Amino acid sequence: MSDSQSNQQFDPAAPNTGSEFEPVDIFEDSDGFDLRPGADSCYKCSTCDTNCPVAEVDDDFPGPKFQGPEQWRLKRRDDAHGVDESVMDCSNCMRCDNACPSGVPLSQMHNTARGEYVSEEMNTFSLEYVRNRILANYRKSAWFASKVPRLANAMANFGPARWLGERLLGVTGEREFPEFATETFTSWWAGQGGAAGSKERAREARERRGEPVDADKRIAYFHGCYAEYNTPEVAKALVRVYEHFGYEIVVPEQGCSGTPMFANGMLDDARRDAEINVSSLADLVAEGYDAIASCTSCSMALRQEYPELFDIDGIDDVAANTFESVEYLRIHEDLTDELDDADVDGDLAAEFAYHAPCHARNQGLDRQAVELFGDLDGVGIEDVGDSCSGISGTYGWKVEKYEKSMAIGEEMFDHMSDADGETGMTECPTCAMQMAHGTGYEVRHPVELLEAAVVP
Repeated sequence: MSDSQSNQQFDPAAPNTGSEFEPVDIFEDSDGFDLRPGADSCYKCSTCDTNCPVAEVDDDFPGPKFQGPEQWRLKRRDDAHGVDESVMDCSNCMRCDNACPSGVPLSQMHNTARGEYVSEEMNTFSLEYVRNRILANYRKSAWFASKVPRLANAMANFGPARWLGERLLGVTGEREFPEFATETFTSWWAGQGGAAGSKERAREARERRGEPVDADKRIAYFHGCYAEYNTPEVAKALVRVYEHFGYEIVVPEQGCSGTPMFANGMLDDARRDAEINVSSLADLVAEGYDAIASCTSCSMALRQEYPELFDIDGIDDVAANTFESVEYLRIHEDLTDELDDADVDGDLAAEFAYHAPCHARNQGLDRQAVELFGDLDGVGIEDVGDSCSGISGTYGWKVEKYEKSMAIGEEMFDHMSDADGETGMTECPTCAMQMAHGTGYEVRHPVELLEAAVVP
């Protein structure tokens, strides 16, 4: 890894533990992770609570401080004390991690407590559990839908079907289901010759750019579920952009990143897919590849949540070598120079209202699109503020959470309507859903605009 890459690594704040401590088990089935240092670092300043978007709109939600260190203390004092059910009202936006001045691992505590609540307290025969399990394992239902995408699209947004989904499963009927693509990304990728085709195109690009043909520029693309089944145009744009810069791409075997599973307390499901992802990515990292994700929630899971929650061989190496797609190019390529002579016309010549996802903010990436495209000819881009979009993956799809999610997103909607642009931009696919749902705007990914600017 280069010095510049090492200097840009994602490095969450370490807890201020003070004096030495003796490890104490917090929650059963926590795989031996000790959260006492973080709990002891909490001095109840309540900064996490004041930055929590759920607490802002729901007076009954006790907030991140209670869900994390205070639950830990209650559990330590009384083993019979169960996890409070309000932990399921946490949206897992992880803004509390970014807000805490003491480096308390709040989201790790929330994920661990939520996992225990689901496994120990929730009735697995309840409709809530069934609904949450279905939403958490979106990849499975999307795989089936991808086999008959036109039929799936028609049925998913058929009025009576949405009504039944709300009444029987508690999936809100207020939202339109995202369309499934008629061709998945990996099907398209295979048609492009896969890794072998990418290697040939990358070598041609290096020669054209005057770079060594054998330069070591290799990435493993973690496309995630949504780019695979719903927005393959984002994944295709990433492939074209990276190959333009001379990168050889491989698409390894992969499952879901686990983000919706963490949010629903399905830690066994998340570990199942994490083992697949870490196994395939660790082998590639050992060969010199870096892992690239186009979804900021996927990169957040691989970088932070995996090593916090699981003990899997190779997990730390994968975390240390995972990057978001635009972030990586900003580190390794002179994008400013590349964009100086660029001029965008056609469909993507527009004014954009940019929203930074919460999980991008947690990785220090909240201004990257605004900084990158601010001087691009033919394009205007405006940051619509630091509020949460409110959807938080599966959170805003639950009938009992829908109104809260829209209340959280109201500030973003207002800022978008005040912005000059009528096209949204974000790196998160579910934030894009919420932006489109609340404003009616078309929403694009930054890598799509980058493709329009630099790829001939």
